[in-house]
Amino acid sequence: MGKEPKYIVIKNKLKELILNGEYTIDSKIPSEAELKDKFDVSRHTIRQSISELVNDGYLKREQGSGTYVSNQYQLGAKDTSQKTIGVITTYLSDYIFPSIIRGIEDELSKKGYALLLSSTQNNVDNEKKSLEMMLEKNIDGLIVEPTKSAELNPNLNYYLRMQERGIPYVFINASYEELDAPSIRMDDKLASEKLTSHLLELGHTQICVITKTDDLQGKNRMKGFIKAYSKVNKAFDGNLLVTFDTENIKELPKNIDRILQLENPPTAFVCYNDQIAMKVIKCISKSGKKIPQDISVVSHDNSFMSTATDTKLTSINHPKEQLGRDAASWIIQAIEKSSFKQQSIIYEPELIERSSTVEKN
Repeated sequence: MGKEPKYIVIKNKLKELILNGEYTIDSKIPSEAELKDKFDVSRHTIRQSISELVNDGYLKREQGSGTYVSNQYQLGAKDTSQKTIGVITTYLSDYIFPSIIRGIEDELSKKGYALLLSSTQNNVDNEKKSLEMMLEKNIDGLIVEPTKSAELNPNLNYYLRMQERGIPYVFINASYEELDAPSIRMDDKLASEKLTSHLLELGHTQICVITKTDDLQGKNRMKGFIKAYSKVNKAFDGNLLVTFDTENIKELPKNIDRILQLENPPTAFVCYNDQIAMKVIKCISKSGKKIPQDISVVSHDNSFMSTATDTKLTSINHPKEQLGRDAASWIIQAIEKSSFKQQSIIYEPELIERSSTVEKN
């Protein structure tokens, strides 16, 4: 049971069942005897847990009938003087995320909304905790970046719980394909198609693509890479496909080194984002080759990294702060206007050409 007292552990488990909708408002929870057997603890422990939840407004006792889920915890958490928007991103302090959050915050503050911020580190357990916290705080709307969006997510029920409680939400950068919900994001397929076509037009055919397998952006960018080759009736070299995910990204430099040592190595790289491009540039430099004379490199996001080194990256521009402002404006309208059409916003990719590519000799 860990270091916490048993009754606190059981209390938190019961609260989780309430927040994720398994125990709904006004429904009767199992009896003390049933809960004792379910959690394999004493009846005294169950009574302590229930008493705490009654005091916190999650449960209510009805004499002679049983214990029911209360809605008092929602009312108690609500600050009617100011509406609050929850924001969940995968990361907070690095790469393009500070710009996105700044855009959200600027727009919300102009309209008098408060912001409640959380991050998942692209971990579904952290996402679950974030969603539970948002429900517990009774937010008015939610802006959320999906966690491991290319994989089946175990937290989808929490989004249906939001819907059930009339809390509008919108996804940014990606979406969950299982949910019919709006998103604000780049057209990642077209973005990757543009990058790859740019290289193909320069005469490159041996192109290495590096993509992320656990996020929907990576899946869509791979589709765009294939589409570009398909449009010129060429096949790409399957040996030049490099994949990674959140957990094994540290292995990436080793895989890039392996690609560079192939008998028929790439003359160009399409990188998942500018962070990955930095790793590629470092590996190319270590191999003794030069960019773009020997190898061209293109990337996604046009972050500060794209111009931070001697290699000025050709990159697809990500709207960053504008995306944040648009997401905040979207959620405010969804709250304030009953006639608001909850539609997705998809940005047309813009290719920013710099000096990291050159025509193949």
